[in-house]
Amino acid sequence: MSEVEISPADPSGKEQQAAGLGILLQIMMLVLSFVLGHLLRRRKFYYLPEASASLLIGLIVGALANISNTENNIRAWFNFHEEFFFLFLLPPIIFQSGFSLAPKPFFSNFGAIITFAILGTFIASIVTGVLVYLGGVIFLMYRLPFVECLMFGALISATDPVTVLSIFQELGTDTNLYALVFGESVLNDAIAISLYRTMSSVKSHAPSNQNFLLVILRFLETFVGSLSSGVAVGFTSALLFKYAGLDIDNLQNLECCLFVLFPYFSYMLAEGVGLSGIVSILFTGIVMKHYSFSNLSENSQRFASAFFHLISSLAETFVFIYMGFDIAMEQHSWSHIGFIFFSILFIVVARAANVFSCAYLVNLVRPANRQIPLKHQKALWYSGLRGAMAFALALQSVHDLPEGHGQTIFTATTAIVVLTVLLIGGSTGTMLEALDVVGDGHDGPLGESFEGNNANGYIAPLYDEGTSSGNKLKMRLKEFKNSTASFTALDRNYLTPFFTTQNEDEEEQEEEPARNSRRAGVSRGHG
Repeated sequence: MSEVEISPADPSGKEQQAAGLGILLQIMMLVLSFVLGHLLRRRKFYYLPEASASLLIGLIVGALANISNTENNIRAWFNFHEEFFFLFLLPPIIFQSGFSLAPKPFFSNFGAIITFAILGTFIASIVTGVLVYLGGVIFLMYRLPFVECLMFGALISATDPVTVLSIFQELGTDTNLYALVFGESVLNDAIAISLYRTMSSVKSHAPSNQNFLLVILRFLETFVGSLSSGVAVGFTSALLFKYAGLDIDNLQNLECCLFVLFPYFSYMLAEGVGLSGIVSILFTGIVMKHYSFSNLSENSQRFASAFFHLISSLAETFVFIYMGFDIAMEQHSWSHIGFIFFSILFIVVARAANVFSCAYLVNLVRPANRQIPLKHQKALWYSGLRGAMAFALALQSVHDLPEGHGQTIFTATTAIVVLTVLLIGGSTGTMLEALDVVGDGHDGPLGESFEGNNANGYIAPLYDEGTSSGNKLKMRLKEFKNSTASFTALDRNYLTPFFTTQNEDEEEQEEEPARNSRRAGVSRGHG
């Protein structure tokens, strides 16, 4: 027999070796990030949160790769591909965000969260885009066309709460403040990417004189369609797990596999028909946790909770490493320093316009004990740092926009991400202490609102009947609150019994004592 000789100079062998080294380096950086993050938490060193540490690790390794002239070899297996980010890293993070929602604080503040996430993100995008455009018109900064300014406003309005929320948890802030920051940022990502894609399609396909109303309608169509597809997939999974009878011992492996596949099915379905996978998988997560999860066996419930938490933690940490590495390796256009400087000022102004105007609208319909305090509004304003979503969209803009314009936006976004993650993330603990919101726990002014909520943790009416006003805006917002309260009744009386086995189990538990008492009566009769 003749032996097959493998030449050490075989190019496929070298590629395999390079890939192996790349994966090894990534694993080493992940291990270092988790260990360093654990040590920082134990030491209660809040000036370098875990996400910031991961970003720094990526920046340092990327800078060392540049210095050692290994950039070309490394870039082949460690380049930030936005497709990889959107298709593989982002879905588990967004699904876990929806799946891990604490129902009581989230749904009791649902009206405020929707206001901040949808209206607030829209305000921030428009204000940023208009200010950047005006800054170019008066020669303060590099000038971009108006639609491109709106694209930049949309992508830079995507906030990343990972760093801030970890510190919120460690220091024990008010549960309602935590719910507002968490809920806004989760929905905010979905709104920002929908806005960006809408503006991008206007830029590439639509005529320049297109009606602004049509742009809004296109955005709403995308958002509502994505939301509907996500909810539909979630309800479908609930019915499957309710009636398929997979909770017996020898089918629990199949049950777990199906539960893991449904979120990706939702995401890919939405992306495949031209909708937003982010919006779809987020609402699939919310619906699956509320309806499908209770239909699983206990072992499958434990597995699903642990699995999605594990995958999302790995993905989040890897995203920050990945982002830091690419920032150090990427070619940047630092010739427009004015654009970067004024962009930072403009997003601060836009964030203030977002938070304080939306808080004013929310406080219009809330009674005195439900008002969002000014110190909570300041904490919301300060916690709007930028992260992986803004970075990925900016990287995509390099391909979507003419050469030079996209590169300028990408460089400005990179500077904003690094600045906000390292500076704002590191100073969040000091800010919370300065605003006196540390240790609020459940005792803050908003915490009192939980006492009157129903058993399901959904919205109860947020004001007394005597607080009505002649103001039309107030009356319309009041009608919206009443409709959400009626949805609570609909969910409790119809949706939960139809999609879950909870009520059936409760009825069986109630009937069991009755059956036992009847049996006892019969036995006494026979005796």
